[in-house]
Amino acid sequence: MIRKMTPVFLALLLLFGFSGYPVAGPMPLPSNDCDRECLRGFVTQYLNALIARKPDSLPVAENVRFTEDCREMKLGEGIWKTISRLTGYRRDILDVREGVAVSFLVVEEGDSPTLFVMRLKIADKKISEIETTAVRNREEGMLFNTDNLKTVREEMLYEPKDSERNTREEMIRMALTYPEGLRIGSFVKSESPMKLDAYRYENGQLMAGPGCDHFPGCDNMKTQRIPTLSEITHRVLAVDEELGIVAVRMNFGRGSTFQGDGVLDVWHSFKIYGNLIHAAEAYCEIVPAGTKSGWE
Repeated sequence: MIRKMTPVFLALLLLFGFSGYPVAGPMPLPSNDCDRECLRGFVTQYLNALIARKPDSLPVAENVRFTEDCREMKLGEGIWKTISRLTGYRRDILDVREGVAVSFLVVEEGDSPTLFVMRLKIADKKISEIETTAVRNREEGMLFNTDNLKTVREEMLYEPKDSERNTREEMIRMALTYPEGLRIGSFVKSESPMKLDAYRYENGQLMAGPGCDHFPGCDNMKTQRIPTLSEITHRVLAVDEELGIVAVRMNFGRGSTFQGDGVLDVWHSFKIYGNLIHAAEAYCEIVPAGTKSGWE
């Protein structure tokens, strides 16, 4: 005989389930359990291992991949064998949602400065991906001015107020108006939302914005003359939602180096808040035409 369910009995049944144990709610979506300090700590741990030349001391995934200058290598090769010192320049871009840390650094190999940039992917508290580039001189980077890379500029460290923040999706959309502008040869036509006094540094050299005298018209980043780079490709690396920075890796394609058949491989970063691009800072390296980063 089936007993009629009272409202109270039905409510208890829904709460505890037919088994008599509490019923779990909807399963939460997976989330990265590495917060900003955790990501920053992995960058520090990597750099400490790098300077000590102890790759085996790192917590890496079994299938970890490591590239330097677009070439896949065994962890411990490349700059691991030549680095001699870290300097005081380090700028981290921390993407908690994706478990990614990008860091722009100046290091030394012997007595010579090297522009070094890396991306670490963290999963299950282990490093699963390591993507790096090292630019050692003007011949490798076309531009090279470490005098402007002694300390991180205050603009890049500014933490936007809540009222100034853009969403992750908005920041990505605005950042990608930059490669689109290069593709069509005009930041004006790509409607890139650059602030009037926005600036751009490439390998430590001021190339756009107030004070730029590298070539006529470069004091205005949005309206300056730029080449048309129809072969440009890009890939978003990280979005720092707290600092308002988007990191994008680009291959500029043919026409980007003014001479020879090389092309520029660029790690760019854009400071975005209040619906405007306030600054752009990049490390660039000349690579042979057709070179892939290995992470497409």
